[in-house]
Amino acid sequence: MKFEIKRERLVEGLNDVMKAVSSKTTIPILTGIKMDVSSDGMRLTGSDSDITIQTFIPAEEDGEQIIQVTDGGSIVLQAKVFGEIIRKLPTNEVEIEITGNFQTHIRSGKSEFHLIGLDAMDYPQLPDIQDDRLFTIPADLLKTINRETVFAVSSSETRPVLTGVHWEVKDGELVCVATDSHRLARRKTKLETLPEGEYSVVIPGKSLTELNKILDDTSEAVEIVMTNQQVLFKSKHILFFSRLLEGNYPDTTRLIPAEYKTTVTVNGRSLLQAIDRASLLAREERNNVVRFSASAGNEVEVSSNSPEVGKVEEQLQAQSIEGEELKISFSAKFMMDALKAIDGQDVVIQFTGAMRPFILKSALDDSILQLILPVRTY
Repeated sequence: MKFEIKRERLVEGLNDVMKAVSSKTTIPILTGIKMDVSSDGMRLTGSDSDITIQTFIPAEEDGEQIIQVTDGGSIVLQAKVFGEIIRKLPTNEVEIEITGNFQTHIRSGKSEFHLIGLDAMDYPQLPDIQDDRLFTIPADLLKTINRETVFAVSSSETRPVLTGVHWEVKDGELVCVATDSHRLARRKTKLETLPEGEYSVVIPGKSLTELNKILDDTSEAVEIVMTNQQVLFKSKHILFFSRLLEGNYPDTTRLIPAEYKTTVTVNGRSLLQAIDRASLLAREERNNVVRFSASAGNEVEVSSNSPEVGKVEEQLQAQSIEGEELKISFSAKFMMDALKAIDGQDVVIQFTGAMRPFILKSALDDSILQLILPVRTY
């Protein structure tokens, strides 16, 4: 096997697949990156058995030669070492040659490295995924959906299914829900390209976070294929496989209240900044609790007090307050995460009492819904 490649393109490809490689894997060969070279170009694959990322570098793109292949072939190289070497090579021209016993020679300028590779035949095969449940979604919309839900997944492994985001397809709509049982984030999206039928999967939050790092902020379509064990995201030159979480996701529709006693409409950004300031003194307390009160006269008060540190109170003008007066306490972090997901728009907050879950949504559309459980304070 022998070829020449432009260093910067190889670095880009390695950066993508390295996101799937973990040093903590139980399968030794997965600490490596698999490289398949043919006359069409190069495929790089990285995996930790939960996530697998494959990227393709074409031999020629827009009339420019990126890879010159003398002999094709496959090899697995230690991901960390190989990545570092390629990043630090002196010139943009890299020649890689593999001789007997998987001896790998990397040359660039006056620099020459010799690495010991592994047999690519021992590398696990990619899952075989049929395209029967395929739909497409623009990359920037997919990133937004992930950003608005993933933060609410559980970080505790006691209920593994809650560490993922529940994706449900029905009635021409994709509904994504994440909850850690103290808060919930839900995003609904109408899609034209949904296949027939209803189905649902639970995708690990970690996978969606990594996917967001790889996708470009463009409206280019990403194809999504769901099977019973795997989900595949395909964009221009990248395949991103993730295993799914097993188990039944709890029915969260019951958690969302049907009627409300108090409705507050307020500017999301001002409220976020006020809670951020109040949480400066709340940090010492357990769970940084902030108090919120809404009374007649369209004024909202955000306050927090910590016996050792001091207290803070801030008045905010709301657009409107309807219904009963209310005092409630909640985690500053949860509230700030929810407001960041709604992102600076005017926010409608609906309460059913001081000890009941309350919901936040954008005043402009109800595709995003955030639900938070209050904190009991005496």
